[in-house]
Amino acid sequence: MNYQEIFKRLWEDYIHQNPAAGKIHKLFTDAGEKVENDHIAFRTFNDPRMNIDVLAKVFIKNGYVEKGQYVFKEKHLFARHYEHSGDKKAPRVFISELILQDFSDSLQNIVNHSINQVPDETYRSDDLIFSGSLFPQPSFEVYSKLREESEYAAWLYVFGFRANHFTVSVNALKKYNTIEKLNEFIKAAGFKLNTSGGEIKGTKADLLRQSSTLADQVKVSFTEGVFEIPACYYEFAERFKDANGHYYSGFIASSADKIFESTNFYKK
Repeated sequence: MNYQEIFKRLWEDYIHQNPAAGKIHKLFTDAGEKVENDHIAFRTFNDPRMNIDVLAKVFIKNGYVEKGQYVFKEKHLFARHYEHSGDKKAPRVFISELILQDFSDSLQNIVNHSINQVPDETYRSDDLIFSGSLFPQPSFEVYSKLREESEYAAWLYVFGFRANHFTVSVNALKKYNTIEKLNEFIKAAGFKLNTSGGEIKGTKADLLRQSSTLADQVKVSFTEGVFEIPACYYEFAERFKDANGHYYSGFIASSADKIFESTNFYKK
């Protein structure tokens, strides 16, 4: 499987899980735009069976190399981003992991119990990134308890291993070629944006400005019944050139910190 096939498979799962993204993508193509993907992102725990290094393996096999590291102190996350060594147009890959040791014994016990339910060989498979939730049927009570400490942990407990979001490259658009124009287009179509830290995260001086939708609410079958909770979201990124005339290719931790909140639980 080459990296184009990997992204195609991830996209199909993503729009199935997140119908709003498919609708937004169609809005752009109907407007005559060609949508390019800036990056995708994954979430995981720092357990050695499934940490960043494990999820990155399939991308490294397909020509990706590490390009940056990021620390999110408040959310207790560490992340790396990867870029393709031979194809400058290939989407970036951003993988973050939750530092379990920073949390209560209760949260660690819940997560470790869930992880231990899955055979180790499953975590070693290149198909891990497509697996979705591998854990037993989730409990809404446990999901809610995890949310008290970490929205990230709660999301991962339910949705598992899949692209958490895809990202429209604003730079590749013609009509909606600024983050302001794009945001207005999205809102006019009835979609809600993540306003944590403002609709636009980052500045031109940072060389990266981002925005994102609020995650789609989807029905999930919990042990206690069916509940609607936020799943995946769509992101938008506008990049600027540095002093050497090269487009900035990394990420801004303070902006990404707020983008993470696109999956925070909210009531419709």
